[in-house]
Amino acid sequence: MVENPGAFLSLGAGLSTETQHWIFTIAVAILLGVAFVFALRVSIKAQAPLLIALALFLGGGIGNLIDRLTNDGRVIDFMHIGFGFLRTGIFNVADMALMAGVILLAFYSYWTRKSSPLSDVAGKG
Repeated sequence: MVENPGAFLSLGAGLSTETQHWIFTIAVAILLGVAFVFALRVSIKAQAPLLIALALFLGGGIGNLIDRLTNDGRVIDFMHIGFGFLRTGIFNVADMALMAGVILLAFYSYWTRKSSPLSDVAGKG
């Protein structure tokens, strides 16, 4: 078990405590709020992959934010996977949800980019 003051795989862990607070707590809270409002707006017309991607992103982000708020600006990372000589960094379940959401959103965006579903769903199309 490791306390991580940075982002995924300790990115930004070397920043000052104040900078970490502004980036990983305040900015993340704002980003999650915007993503939540977007998810609410598109939820009626959106396809399932988009909703699942947004739910994973929001769930992972909120999980890490709660962890950060209750652990003095740090998240608890506890998973380390290795297969032979291949090893991962230390991470947590919220990181997995975030990454799965981002990857699913990227695939969804790629698969549907010609019909621009995000603008259609948001009421601009």
